[in-house]
Amino acid sequence: MDTDMDRLADLRARTSQMVSDLEALVSAESFSYDLTGTAACADELTRLADRLLGVQPARLEIGGRSHVLWKKAERPRVLLVGHFDTVWPSGTLARWPFAVDGDRAGGPGAFDMKAGIVQGLHALSTLGDIDGVAFLFTSDEELGSPTSAPLIRELAASSASALVLEPAAGGALKTGRKGVSMYSIDIAGRAAHAGLEPHKGANALIELAHQVLAISALADAAAGTTVTPTVAHAGTATNVVPAAARIDVDVRIATLAEQERIAKTMRALTPHISGTALTVVGDENRPPLEPSSAAALFERASRIATTLGLGELQSVTVGGASDGNFTAAEGCPTLDGLGAVGDGAHAEGEYVVVSEMAPRAALLAGLVEELLREGAP
Repeated sequence: MDTDMDRLADLRARTSQMVSDLEALVSAESFSYDLTGTAACADELTRLADRLLGVQPARLEIGGRSHVLWKKAERPRVLLVGHFDTVWPSGTLARWPFAVDGDRAGGPGAFDMKAGIVQGLHALSTLGDIDGVAFLFTSDEELGSPTSAPLIRELAASSASALVLEPAAGGALKTGRKGVSMYSIDIAGRAAHAGLEPHKGANALIELAHQVLAISALADAAAGTTVTPTVAHAGTATNVVPAAARIDVDVRIATLAEQERIAKTMRALTPHISGTALTVVGDENRPPLEPSSAAALFERASRIATTLGLGELQSVTVGGASDGNFTAAEGCPTLDGLGAVGDGAHAEGEYVVVSEMAPRAALLAGLVEELLREGAP
């Protein structure tokens, strides 16, 4: 393209095609737990990339899951990351099909985050040379990226910058994300008859209550740390002292220091009720994406947005995590939220603002072009 404005005009003219491509991706249902569905969506995504870019991305099968990767350079300058799995069970499309209503396009996974993929591929199609770009679209992000995380980290470690095509937050780019830790605490007690001799038991449910209070007290609002017991199970019958219980805990943290504090404390938990025992299984699933990783990239994006006449870009730190947490942890400058503008992620009625698809694609294309030309931020 001769100018950024020419590119924006070209992408605006493609808006109907972008919506059509989004419909095709949304119609390929890809619930995270449905391996057949995610594989079929990977097929659709591969065809879309081939049509728009004239390149055939590789299909990677890892742990029985299908991911889509294209890269030419051994050490790409710019890494684009996204996911095509959704939280919507297979069959949702039958009662909630893709639809366009005025300036809104909706359907399961449209906002989070299939529109970001469509915008990303259309953005790359406006560039003359994408040899310095790699893009990876995965099928397990909503599960915590169990099979794709090592590949994401590997690619990020050799890339100069990472751009994440997750949806924007109220139009704002995401310059910070909390890290996530997940824990399960299994409590072993001792069963006894609840009416005849409860004193002979060791009540795992009472121990669970002690642990819930102790765990929730680890939160630190000033530090941005939330520690939330989310799921609990105990007992087998109303007349039996519970011999087993379990708690699942969701932790969100803003800094590595806080993540390490929580990990150390969780692993040091001790029982309060005599005769009970604890087993703590911890998973520091994603480290935080700290704002310092995104600062220089956000400054570049802001300049490009001004050139395109898009107004002043906003930035925000959010509690939810993404694969951008992994790329930042590898020391790769990372900017997130470069995908769709809309609302309703993980909620029925999620939608994309159609008129924002072309401007956001143009913003992404301009940023990729500048990073390829001038190097890392």
